[in-house]
Amino acid sequence: MANTFTQIYIHFVFAVQNRASLIQPEWKDELYKYITGIVQKNGHKLIAINGTANHVHIIIGYKLHQLIPKLMQDVKGSSSKWINEKKFVRGKFSWQEGYGAFSYSHSQIDHVVRYINNQEKHHNKRTFREEYILLLKKFDIPFDEKYILKDVE
Repeated sequence: MANTFTQIYIHFVFAVQNRASLIQPEWKDELYKYITGIVQKNGHKLIAINGTANHVHIIIGYKLHQLIPKLMQDVKGSSSKWINEKKFVRGKFSWQEGYGAFSYSHSQIDHVVRYINNQEKHHNKRTFREEYILLLKKFDIPFDEKYILKDVE
């Protein structure tokens, strides 16, 4: 739309089904490039991507032409299909249902990018579940504990 100007940054977090540690270092960069391509194909700008063996964080410059659920359906659906076609895991790979989406201002982007880039370091101190609950609380998002899966031991 002419004369419409937006600046929206969204940090997404999504996990492997049952928080299984399936994303291996040997192919994680390929996965991140593939997800970057999906985001770009949908007209958004991927700013940072990283995670651990059981979850992924991305922050994007979000454009208003697409609903968030449609974007995440494409990111998760296409990437899980790609992982399965590449046979990177035994059995069937899938992402856990749902995701977190958190908005940030332009002045916070550098901080969020550092946070995403240092995922391995963060998870030396806390589990994915603890991290996710902290994000939900920080953004004052109501949640039911029964929908927050326990970490795989």
